[in-house]
Amino acid sequence: MTDRRNPPRAGAWQDDFWWSNDGLRLHFRDYAGRADRPPILCLHGLTRNARDFEGVAARLSGDWRVIVPEMRGRGESAYARDPMTYVPLTYLQDIDALLGQLQLDRVILFGTSMGGILTMLLAATERERVAGALLNDVGPELSPAGLGRIRSYVGRQLWHPTWMHAARSLAEAHGDTYPTYGIADWLVMAKRLYRLNSSGRILLDYDMKIAEPFRVPGNEAGPDLWPALDALRGKPVTLIRGDRSDILSAEVAERMAERLPDAELVTVPNTGHAPTLEEPGAAAAIDRLLARLA
Repeated sequence: MTDRRNPPRAGAWQDDFWWSNDGLRLHFRDYAGRADRPPILCLHGLTRNARDFEGVAARLSGDWRVIVPEMRGRGESAYARDPMTYVPLTYLQDIDALLGQLQLDRVILFGTSMGGILTMLLAATERERVAGALLNDVGPELSPAGLGRIRSYVGRQLWHPTWMHAARSLAEAHGDTYPTYGIADWLVMAKRLYRLNSSGRILLDYDMKIAEPFRVPGNEAGPDLWPALDALRGKPVTLIRGDRSDILSAEVAERMAERLPDAELVTVPNTGHAPTLEEPGAAAAIDRLLARLA
């Protein structure tokens, strides 16, 4: 058990790796925290990586252990040999292998976008392992307009000569999503989304082949995830929605809250898909959730 008189330093992490069932070396960040509480497992979105949760982990670590895996094909995790393994059921197997390696019987799940889909699936398949959950701007039904927007850019590699170029490109493409952002905010986002390669180019930090499963006919609708959401009933749950989201509609978010009577629904103002969870309203909601789980 962690000595509470000398808690781990907040924001510090170590890099570690685990192996998938099909032989891929996958990366995760492990932020130290108290051993007498269930760790928080943060699951990122489709084109994101472990850096997506830097702010959240820096704020919570020390009091909470925060584990941030990078799905196959992202960040420092290996790229898949078969691009058709870039699907939720394979990611779920990868997560199960990580939990097995770390011998974690109980975790709190924070899932953003695709990570929220994985959260619901994990609750459906291993309910007793889930202590509580946060679903960030995602639900059992996704808005077609938002899915179309994502399909329009995922898998298209972009590169920039400087970080400022990358930041300005993000501002131009996603200004409607984060209308209050200044250039400093866009620089932070650029350094989370892009990487510097050996040639000095700043590139998106994921395998462009993650887009291939989207192109398979019949994959548009996906499975019915309402039963998976129902698996979270009776557990502490927070539902976060950006008020400008084109992925999670207000109607679906309200239906989710009705299906989970103990859940708290929080709307983040002036934000689209997806909130960073560093916004004041989102941070306060996280603190309320964790107070129920401490």
